[in-house]
Amino acid sequence: MKEEIIQKIGQPPGTLIYTGNRVGEFKIVCTLYDSKEYRELEIGDVEECLPPKDSSKVMWLDLVGLHRVDVIEEIGRLYNIHPLVLEDIVNVNQRPKVEYFDEYIFLVVKTLTYNEASQSIESEQAAVILGKNFVLTFRETENGIFEPVRKRLRNNKGIIRKNGADYLLYALIDVIVDNYFVVLETLGGEIENLEDKVIFEPSPETVQKIHRLKRNLIEVRKTIWPLREALNGLYKGDSNLISKKTSPYFRDVYDHTIQIIDTVETLRDMISGLLDVYLSSISNRTNEVMKVLTIIATIFIPLTFIAGIYGMNFKYMPELEWKYGYPAVLLLMLFIALVMVAYFKKKRWL
Repeated sequence: MKEEIIQKIGQPPGTLIYTGNRVGEFKIVCTLYDSKEYRELEIGDVEECLPPKDSSKVMWLDLVGLHRVDVIEEIGRLYNIHPLVLEDIVNVNQRPKVEYFDEYIFLVVKTLTYNEASQSIESEQAAVILGKNFVLTFRETENGIFEPVRKRLRNNKGIIRKNGADYLLYALIDVIVDNYFVVLETLGGEIENLEDKVIFEPSPETVQKIHRLKRNLIEVRKTIWPLREALNGLYKGDSNLISKKTSPYFRDVYDHTIQIIDTVETLRDMISGLLDVYLSSISNRTNEVMKVLTIIATIFIPLTFIAGIYGMNFKYMPELEWKYGYPAVLLLMLFIALVMVAYFKKKRWL
């Protein structure tokens, strides 16, 4: 990925260089439908799937494999897509955004999935182009994110096949945003599991988990904030490609992004609170250890004093020749230790 980014430096605008590292998987699925008819096929040539002349039909061209810049360039030529848009499609480091053109709308979104193995969030770019009666989607891998929409189209569930391409765009964005809730629910469950460990079993591994969760939440926040701005323009009707009938649906997705942002901020506060609790727990454990060590040292101070006196090598010392001197001194030391322990308990230092 670093090499591709370096290659882009100094290149003229519109140069197509794939900046990702997901190379290998490639397919194009063309879907054509209306309220009565549905056709879906995997194609090898882009010219096999051009926008239908019948305005009542909607075409969805789904491309997986952004490393095939030659095919993306061919799509740009057939659909009259601006070279800078094609450049943004293959540059997977884009910020979520929306751009308006006369004949189409270009939208960049990020799909998020939670990797159980690495316990981290994986982000993948998805580019969408909305035309009058077509939708083009460009993805790096087949992660199954659009499968619920495809099933609704196949089974003719709901009103998706009774509406135009703008409703299909809404459905695709909606399923991406809904998946954010799944990711946040997973992160919220991890935070709840950490709460007891932070209090009762604080350890360096706990701190690592806290910082990992903070990075995951930052990734979600970086994705959702710019998407909210993009959806704000879509539902306000900044383009005639979004009908007034579909606009309320985009407002609903916009409301979902606001809810996600609130959830992210709440989880961030919980993470910060967990870190504070962890530091307090470590400090309390240290204080407990220091208290025990201090009490032990305090008890042994008078005992050491007595032992030190009788350890001096003077010839004429009282009790040196006494038959019961040694056990008497031991009993005295034990008595002093017991009295001090009782005093500490009375003061609630133990």
